[in-house]
Amino acid sequence: MNKLAGERSAYLRHAAHQRIDWHPWSQEAFDRAAKEDKPVFLSSGAIWCHWCHVMAKESFEDNTVAAILNEHYIAIKLDRDERPDVDRRYQQAVAAMGQGGGWPLSVFLTPDKKPFFGGTYFPPVERYGMPAFGTVLLAISRYYREKKGEIEEQGSMFLDAMKRERKPSGPFSVALVDDAARQVLAAFDRVNGGFGSAPKFAMPGAIEFLLGRCFFSGDEDVALMLKKTLSAMAKGGFHDQIGGGFHRYSTDSGWAVPHFEKMADDNAWLLRNYCDAFRLFGDPYLGETARGIIAFVNKELSDPRGGFYASMDADVTPDDEGGYFTWTEENLRRTLGDEEYRVLSLHLFDARNAVHHDPRKVVLSVRRTVDDIARETGLTVVTTAEIVERGKQKLLAEREKRQKPFIDTALYTSLNGMMISAYCKAYRTFGDRTVLDSALLALERIREVNVRDGALCHSEGVNAFLEDYAHFCDALIAVYEATGERKYLDEAEAFMGRCIERFWDGRGAGFFDTEEEVVGVRLKGIEDIPRPSPNAVAILVLLKLAAISGDDRYRDHARSALESFSFEASLMAIHGAYYFYALEAFYRMVKLEVHAETGSGLAEASLFAHHPYTCVTWGDPGENVIIPCIATTCFEPVTSAEALKEFLEAREPGV
Repeated sequence: MNKLAGERSAYLRHAAHQRIDWHPWSQEAFDRAAKEDKPVFLSSGAIWCHWCHVMAKESFEDNTVAAILNEHYIAIKLDRDERPDVDRRYQQAVAAMGQGGGWPLSVFLTPDKKPFFGGTYFPPVERYGMPAFGTVLLAISRYYREKKGEIEEQGSMFLDAMKRERKPSGPFSVALVDDAARQVLAAFDRVNGGFGSAPKFAMPGAIEFLLGRCFFSGDEDVALMLKKTLSAMAKGGFHDQIGGGFHRYSTDSGWAVPHFEKMADDNAWLLRNYCDAFRLFGDPYLGETARGIIAFVNKELSDPRGGFYASMDADVTPDDEGGYFTWTEENLRRTLGDEEYRVLSLHLFDARNAVHHDPRKVVLSVRRTVDDIARETGLTVVTTAEIVERGKQKLLAEREKRQKPFIDTALYTSLNGMMISAYCKAYRTFGDRTVLDSALLALERIREVNVRDGALCHSEGVNAFLEDYAHFCDALIAVYEATGERKYLDEAEAFMGRCIERFWDGRGAGFFDTEEEVVGVRLKGIEDIPRPSPNAVAILVLLKLAAISGDDRYRDHARSALESFSFEASLMAIHGAYYFYALEAFYRMVKLEVHAETGSGLAEASLFAHHPYTCVTWGDPGENVIIPCIATTCFEPVTSAEALKEFLEAREPGV
């Protein structure tokens, strides 16, 4: 009997009609496997995952496959967004098997949760060099019956692979930051922008790290790399040119054709990147891109009652990946007037950006700028810009008539923490009070639905993970800084206290990802995969709390964590970038003690002044000064925005 109909996860409910006797992740399923002496088949995926939908249609909705699973296996369906802890462990196990990783994740387990074989997508018939899924199921069932001793041994080995040996702790210094910057820059794609090759992720932790380095060094080469990357991402099909926001990653190295799902975490981090880049470089296009992310999130990922949804699916059906987001030339002609078609074709339509399954359908990207088109057509720049804007509005209105991809309305604490922090940064960039209001409303909603007896939940019925505590504390500090209301700071300190109590590694420093062992292990890492590591975010929270509160215990924990991960992060290059962002913050953090009324010109100067590593604390409003401090040294009070800007741009690390 399929047991998914009553689950909270939309992804699990999506499989409730299948004839497979799916269980949610539960001890009941493993107890049944032990009682019936059957292996467990675990399928982990997400509602936004295109290939999860493909495998569901091809295999899980096939009666023959369902019969094999029901006869020979106990089947478990897992939502990796709801239970990232379980998914993370089995991803590591499958990687240790040499099978790569990703979703759908297909893992075969013993009744005591040991993984002994796995992969990702399996086709319904032999193709892509992979065996048919039904063939795999029958072969593994036979193997389980005949080779249990080998399976137990293999399962133990792969379980041990999850418990990877920790790299030794070590000292840290500013020199490590310099070395890391060189490693990150070595991965830069000078042709297309970004880092590495296809598939290409944005790597927001690396971007944030380099933006900080550029602020202090003024290195023109780094500035050019950042501008090229941010511009190329924004102009590519990776960025939704008419609806705003970014897709999950680019399938090619040139940002042309994305994987079309749009995730809250990606857009939260990219909003931070584009806000900081706009503040650093002053390029209006970067600001426009940031505002486009906000417009997308407000429209598609915001609950009217407060809170931010998790994701927007890649497609409406598995047969038409990205169909909602793509355009044929005929679509454009039918939607636009003649002049609009002429200009928009030049601006956004590039036949080389066709999707693989239907070459007629093209992902829109910026092919020529407004200035280029004006020169080419003889129109004025103003007229061309008006035509482009009018045409894009028509395309958006036409797209709205299509069936929209599914939106996962789950309210995860970690994702909301990310977006609240990003919205606070956007408020401090653009001064738009409605953005701050959205952040405040989301914070209240998460308090309402995901806080129980003073403890956080990841989502309803799921205990919080490190990422929930780290990002929620970061959000509380961001809201405190933006509003000056002490209650948010007090709450941040209370939740960070619980985080240390429940997740801190008392023997080796740093934070574990879970309160207790999951599948026999607690993981502790510093890798950006690809969003910034929760441990690095937690270190930044500790540093901010240390500066704001003056409590050295926070700084001591931050120092210990930085030592714990220093050697490991140094080996990761770009995937350890956010650790080095946190490490630089250890040296360069500036506390601004604001002794002015909230909303006053001086108070707003503290919020709108740009520096990669500041924290704001609020004091006696009657003095009308800002006292800047670095580490244990406070400097002369400043009384104007200009004086504050001069101070922030002149400071060097206190090493």
